Amino acid sequence: MALFVLRRLVQSIFVMLAVSLLAFALFRFVGDPVAVMVGQETSIEDQERLREQLGLNDPVITQYARFVGNLLQGEFGYSYRTRQPIGEMLLDRMPATVELGFVSLLISLAVGIPAGIYTALHKDGAASNAILIVTLIGVSIPTFVIGIFLIYIFGVQLGWLPTFGRGDVVEIGWWKTNFLSVSGLKALILPAVTLGIYQLTLTMRLVRSEMQDVMQTDFVKFAISRGIDYRTVHYRHALRNSMVPVITIIGLQFGGIIAFSIVTESVFQWPGMGLLFLESIRYVDIPVMSVYLVVIALIFVVINLVVDLLYFVIDPRVRLKSEAN
Repeated sequence: MALFVLRRLVQSIFVMLAVSLLAFALFRFVGDPVAVMVGQETSIEDQERLREQLGLNDPVITQYARFVGNLLQGEFGYSYRTRQPIGEMLLDRMPATVELGFVSLLISLAVGIPAGIYTALHKDGAASNAILIVTLIGVSIPTFVIGIFLIYIFGVQLGWLPTFGRGDVVEIGWWKTNFLSVSGLKALILPAVTLGIYQLTLTMRLVRSEMQDVMQTDFVKFAISRGIDYRTVHYRHALRNSMVPVITIIGLQFGGIIAFSIVTESVFQWPGMGLLFLESIRYVDIPVMSVYLVVIALIFVVINLVVDLLYFVIDPRVRLKSEAN
């Protein structure tokens, strides 16, 4: 166990170093931040002085070393545009993104797992085929199109739900939550459904595929031949073994929802980290863009590490393979 964890930690460190290098290098050529920060009337001398203050004239290696050193100390620097600490900006936006991702994941699991089980057990039924067709359409349509469609139906035509913003939020310390106000809950529905539809289709198809594979294994056939009722075979034996890989995917899905909520947050003007990233691109706010990518990568790495540990605990085959190595 200790060797398994140590190996994963070392891999995670190398991943974060690679991501930090990419995040630092990726935005070096997206534009001149000084030109965005100052007006046209600013003299060349003042622009050079500002560039010197920001450290943009330093060698690239020096800038990267400073970037990594600050990250290791938990200092994310300051935004070129607002001059606010980037850490505070991310913490202010994080609750919106996390709550949106959490509700989206719940929607995908609450609908995707039962639908996957049903289509696996009734693979030739008309209802199963209809579900597969609908989910295929859902996974093929871009997220922003789904969002615009939901806005038009439930926001414009029916007027049931708000079409942008978070609504009223309740502050619990530094965390601002939608869950404790009616307005906040209503504002959360449309973006969460939009973001959850794509994950729902992936969850359903994964559960269906795993369930069908397990139903073909010898131990399930043996259980049926012994006269065990089908309900017990399906839900106690087949489903339990099908959920092992599904559990590991759920964590990665949550990371994916957090990372790829940018489009949904843009459509609904949801004030999360994704919208902050888009705003930083617009204003060539290089520090915010770089730190955002590092934070998202860290979320993925932590979730992946937790998933690996869960897989190690749940699946004895992984333990045996690790001990053999």
